[in-house]
Order: sequence, then C-alpha cells, then structure tokens
Amino acid sequence: MKKITLKKIAIFIFALFTVGMLLASRVQSCNVAGTTSAAEASTISAVSDRMEQPRALTDRSEQLLYRRGYTVSYNKTTKLPNWVAWKLTPDRLVERFSRTDKFLPDPEVKDPVTTTDYKGARIDRGHMCPAGDNRWDRKAMMESFYMTNVCPQHHNLNRGDWKELEEACRVWAQEAGAVYIACGPILYNQTHRTIGQHRVVVPEAFFKVVLTLGKHPKAIGFIYKNTAGNHPLDAYVNSVDQVERITGIDFFPALPDHIEKQVEAQCDASQWKRE
Repeated sequence: MKKITLKKIAIFIFALFTVGMLLASRVQSCNVAGTTSAAEASTISAVSDRMEQPRALTDRSEQLLYRRGYTVSYNKTTKLPNWVAWKLTPDRLVERFSRTDKFLPDPEVKDPVTTTDYKGARIDRGHMCPAGDNRWDRKAMMESFYMTNVCPQHHNLNRGDWKELEEACRVWAQEAGAVYIACGPILYNQTHRTIGQHRVVVPEAFFKVVLTLGKHPKAIGFIYKNTAGNHPLDAYVNSVDQVERITGIDFFPALPDHIEKQVEAQCDASQWKRE
C-alpha cells in the first residue's frame, strides 16, 4: 500500500508540473502576440524609417519616387500613384512654411501629367500626402504639389471627409509620437473615366492605412468612395487586411510576421482617438 501511495503522489506532482508548464507557455504566447519584445523592438527600430512603404508591386507598372516628405509608387499606365507613403511625426507638424498652391509636373516622370489635364473636368486635384503634412520644410512643401502625388478627387470628398481623416492622422501623430501612413486610389474592375490629354484615370475610391508602433502596435484602414458624402469617420473603417484584399497591395511588410498579422486584422475605431 505504501508503494502505491507514493506512486500516486509522484504522478499527481508530475501532472501539476505539466499543467503549470502548459499554462505558462500559453500566457507567454499571448503576451508575445499582444506586445513587442525587446528583440522585436530593436528590429522594428532599425527599419522604422521605411516602415510605411508597402511591398514592391509586380502586377502593375511601378516607378518609385523618393521625395523629401514622402515616397510615391507611380503608375505610368493610369497616370496615378499606386500608393503614396510617409511617416508623420509631431516635428513635421510644426508650420515653418506656408502652402504654395502651385501644382507642378513631376520632373522625374516621362510625359508627366499637368494641371491642364484637369481643366474643365470639374474635379479636384486631390493630394495623397497632404500639403498640411509638409509645412515643416520648404522643399517638402514644394514637392507635395507634384502631380504624381495627386489624384482626380470629388470636390466634396477632397474638402470634406478625406480632409477630416488627414486631420485625425495629425492628432494620432501627436499622441503616438509617429504614425506610418500609406494611401492611394482604388480602381474597380471596370471601364474607367479618364480626363485630359494624358487620359488620367479617375479612381472609383480611395484607401488609407495607418500604423502606430510602441509596446502595443496597432493599425487601421479606411476606404472612401470617390463621391459626395458627409459621414462620420467610423463609416469608412476597415481592417488593413480588408484594404489589402481590395487593392492587392501588401502593407507594412517590414513588421515581424506575427505582429503584422495581428495588427492588420484589427478593425476597432474606438482605439483611435480623434479629439
């Protein structure tokens, strides 16, 4: 009897040890999924200057143009940016130079779009990287008016809900210390309206994705139809995963894989303060 009792005790202790190890492993796994480890933080810091840039495109025309305040993936076929990406920080929100309002053909693009292409089209020259995010530097402000940073955009959208999202991004940059942004046109699988001699494609919609880092990285996506509208910001919210499926663009590829997977599945507007 004594030997049987000791054996049972040994089995019970081993079972407790095994369960404890499994629980510890599960807790550790959950912590890693929700936070950034020291090693990951170091990796992220090393690539943070290019964190906003999507993965290179192979299914469409792409010419990368590096500007003082942003990067453009330009499509010579559509005469539009595939995407425009930039890092926004509180330092870049300090107004040192006024808006120029002088739209310019891009000197690095063959047969560039000009303002003449928009003449009579009754549509705005909509900034992707806004002039308001480039007031910190004279050259950045000037380059923000290159036509490669512009899309044909409905007047009401450009000066209404899209502008409100730009203002929200500035609030988030002040709060988080930095936000990583990519935005651009969405072209549906249909015949597109074009404008001007260069036949600039008029997008059917626009996207914007936003990422913040730190101990608890988070991301959010937005999709706006290129039409008139006056809706709260929440009405446009999507996950980054959803935006990727619609655009065919891989955003924030420099993130560690499991963090990218986690933040790009999020779709919670309540995590993003706007006041």
